[in-house]
Amino acid sequence: MYDSWLRLGLDTVRLGMEAQTVVALRLAKLSLGGAAAQVEAQRMVTEKVEAAAEAVMTLATGGTPERVVSDYRRKVRANARRLSRG
Repeated sequence: MYDSWLRLGLDTVRLGMEAQTVVALRLAKLSLGGAAAQVEAQRMVTEKVEAAAEAVMTLATGGTPERVVSDYRRKVRANARRLSRG
């Protein structure tokens, strides 16, 4: 019983740490300005709205909080890879 809660808690902490990396990378990109920064700002807002809607649908259709955190982590890691490339 406690194992699943502990795992969820640790995954949530990992998500927070990974998200901080993405925030730092995005801030660096946004600080440069220009067209690329504008595209990134729009992408950021769109992704957040879509991710929230997906989380709601996951939970509404019987999904678990673990699944929501897992989906968020996958997306955050993909953003970190994309932003790290330049």
